[in-house]
Amino acid sequence: MNLLVVGTIALDTVETPFGSATEILGGSATYFSLAASLFSKVRLVGVVGTDFPARHLEVLKTRSIDLAGLQRANGRTFRWSGRYHEDMNTRDTLDTQLNVLSDFDPKLPEDYRPSRFVFLANDSPGRQMKTLQQLPDRQFTLLDTMNYWISSDRPALLEMLGQVDGLIVNDEEAKDLAGEKNLIAAGNKILRMGPKVLIVKKGEHGSFLFSSFVQYAIPAFPLEQVVDPTGAGDSYAGGFMGYLARAGRVTIPAIKKAMVFGTIAASFSVEKFGPERLVEIDRGALDDRYEQFVQFISL
Repeated sequence: MNLLVVGTIALDTVETPFGSATEILGGSATYFSLAASLFSKVRLVGVVGTDFPARHLEVLKTRSIDLAGLQRANGRTFRWSGRYHEDMNTRDTLDTQLNVLSDFDPKLPEDYRPSRFVFLANDSPGRQMKTLQQLPDRQFTLLDTMNYWISSDRPALLEMLGQVDGLIVNDEEAKDLAGEKNLIAAGNKILRMGPKVLIVKKGEHGSFLFSSFVQYAIPAFPLEQVVDPTGAGDSYAGGFMGYLARAGRVTIPAIKKAMVFGTIAASFSVEKFGPERLVEIDRGALDDRYEQFVQFISL
């Protein structure tokens, strides 16, 4: 079943304790699409500038990602640069240049509008709502957001929460949104805001599911070395939504399995700079690590 993502395509410059990389392929839609394409056909909606390298588009095309919704605007592509601390859990944003992203108007091609599974990557709630209004047949919509929108555009974000099926945020964002210091209290409060499902990402400590029916937690995949955490959350979302779209159903067992595949996708994405590792792997590599992880977490 086709899966739609609306998000950023970027050129990233990243510094970590393991080195640095300059103007590499990045962006939420990029990481999501590469992870999700291991399961399902992906329709990508975003914008790049006239300076965006053709070789990066070829990377996406090799995974049969549908780029009919990708706009090329006059100007420079969105750029982000950051430096990670020694613990790899915190980072400093060094520079953000919105460029063509500042005027991005997500207009979906007609054949994208019947999409059933939808991921709205981190963006302004207004732009996310504009996208949602073009998708009358959606079956399951997952929303991402961040602290900036929680504080600066809270009324519009709360309206969005009433329109989507699921929300994915990290633990700090969940507590900020709910106004709670305890994660369990925060998760339960967010469910009362509208979404039926809440996924809380906890980095190296795994992820937590809140729903009306069950709460569920899994650890992160154990890795000896993390090279670049950029895009791990979007890779998680890609594995999660890719599996659900492939399954064609949204049940608690399917969501639990999707969380595992999200965890596995994220574990690959952090092993090299940018999305390089996601480009290298195939579904067989994902399934092999899935089996390792199941053994790791089973009693």
